[in-house]
Amino acid sequence: MEITFRSLEQVAFDELFNAFHSAFADYEISISKEELRLMLVRRGFDASLSVGAFDGDRLVSFILNGTGTFQGLPTAYDTGTGTAKSYRGQGLVTRLFNESLPALREAGIKQYLLEVLQNNDKAISLYKRLGFEVTRSFHYYRQSQSQLTLPPKALLEGFSLQETSLPADDIAESFADFHPSWQNTIEAFHRNPETFYCVTCCHEGIPVGYGISEFETGDISWLSVDKRHRRIGIGTALLKSLLEKITTEQAKVVNTASDAESLNAFLEVCGFPLGGKQYEMIQNFK
Repeated sequence: MEITFRSLEQVAFDELFNAFHSAFADYEISISKEELRLMLVRRGFDASLSVGAFDGDRLVSFILNGTGTFQGLPTAYDTGTGTAKSYRGQGLVTRLFNESLPALREAGIKQYLLEVLQNNDKAISLYKRLGFEVTRSFHYYRQSQSQLTLPPKALLEGFSLQETSLPADDIAESFADFHPSWQNTIEAFHRNPETFYCVTCCHEGIPVGYGISEFETGDISWLSVDKRHRRIGIGTALLKSLLEKITTEQAKVVNTASDAESLNAFLEVCGFPLGGKQYEMIQNFK
């Protein structure tokens, strides 16, 4: 067996999907071709800056890198890293990261970002050895819509909901309690805007809250309310509107900051159980 490493620029999407499916076949992960396609677009996947390990013509291990801007810096994001089961334990992921770095630096990337489950001690140790540091902790939630228990609140007089286009970064983030994770930035939504529904709550014509969901994945991607107008039913009204637009029975909320106590408590009141926790990790390029 001779393993070679090269860019994924010439790899067809079906081949990527097959490799992804093979790498995660023994995990509790099930993703369709369309879901993978949506995920890659939303996360800014750049095949020319992504690397695969090949056994002959077969893609057996990969790093799918996205690129964009994060907190003001040109950033690469590890959209997905995986290795087929029979090829694990050979150090392929370390080789892939090392193979990725020269091209990322040449492209002007200043930092490398990823997320990892907090109970995946093996992966966390590997990423720390590669120079990544934990920067934040996230929660994620998942629940069937039939099991949700939204409070029976109605909007007060003078408040209204309306479907709108995606907001500008600075406006939406002014209402948020934390900077969103990579896939939940306004920049990420604008990569494929027709796949998202945006609802705005206004008070006498002035925006006081935003909600954004992704139709086909059931992802509640954004929920923020102006602090001056909280606890009067706006969050509930926004969430209800978002749930009505998704096409899946199961709804999910991925990567709320662990210290965003108000939002996390609201989700739990609405019937979303805590599904798990992730770390955000970043390697700064010198």
